[in-house]
Amino acid sequence: MTDNHLAFIFPGQGSQQVGMGAELAQTYPAADAVFQEADAVLGRELRRLCFEGPEADLKQTENTQLAILTCSVAALQVLKECGVVPSAVAGHSLGEYSALVAAGVIDFEDALHLVNARAGFMAEAGSTQQGTMAAILGMETERLQVLCDTAEGVVSIANYNCPGQLVISGEIKAVNHVLDLAKAEIGARRCRPLPVSGAFHSSLMAPAQQKFAVPLESVTMQSPQVDVAMNVTGEFATDADDIRHLLLQQITRPVQWEKILQTLEKTGITHFVEVGPGKVLSGLVKRTLPESSAMNVEDIKTLSLVTGEYGSDK
Repeated sequence: MTDNHLAFIFPGQGSQQVGMGAELAQTYPAADAVFQEADAVLGRELRRLCFEGPEADLKQTENTQLAILTCSVAALQVLKECGVVPSAVAGHSLGEYSALVAAGVIDFEDALHLVNARAGFMAEAGSTQQGTMAAILGMETERLQVLCDTAEGVVSIANYNCPGQLVISGEIKAVNHVLDLAKAEIGARRCRPLPVSGAFHSSLMAPAQQKFAVPLESVTMQSPQVDVAMNVTGEFATDADDIRHLLLQQITRPVQWEKILQTLEKTGITHFVEVGPGKVLSGLVKRTLPESSAMNVEDIKTLSLVTGEYGSDK
């Protein structure tokens, strides 16, 4: 039975860790089947990379995005089997593809093909137009926007994560300049470069966006079976063609995560389950919607807590 107050949220790049998904796959055939399908579709041992590493390989964009997608969908399938069903879904950047699988918009095989292409194009764009990203904590959005607007070169706000937590993206020199100005205003400990291979969600990803239009157009999409909130707008999308367009825009546009959480709250969502590796999004929920509940599912222990709270026998 669908829980009208429950949303599933899916993590993006940065939540990866060696060993992710192993417990669920060893315990639940439904999760194991997801890893088997990924290996078969991609023609590579993604399962071994997730479970055993090495970490250096797992951190490469071309591997990370596929690994997180697969781990998230594996956890999703176990939750379905346990009778935990949301009324809405959303995903942070890459996590949007896991959310669309959960909403029935695309199937897992198509998601693998799309993410494989997306990751490859983004890595290529990152190597030809070198850029970086940085987190800025404790600065007003309007003030950071002014710093970006007045800086020389390409730099813009890439992630509106939660109140007081923003991420900028762009050319290395421009990002470092804004970072220095922000440090002078709010302190160095509240500003930090991010270990990324490109200026994601900025105009420097335009070559990747252009190339991604071709595989994106070839995939069949259905209308969502549950509410799905999209990164570019922070609002729900109900039309398959609109979703396709928003996925293309997402590569160069900022992630409106704070707005997504507010949109979900307005529909009566009070409980969130982060499906996949890490607790990054659970933390953002607590900072944005302090009255809401946030849990995560990435292994047997966290699964038991969630099924105890939201399982089919509840």
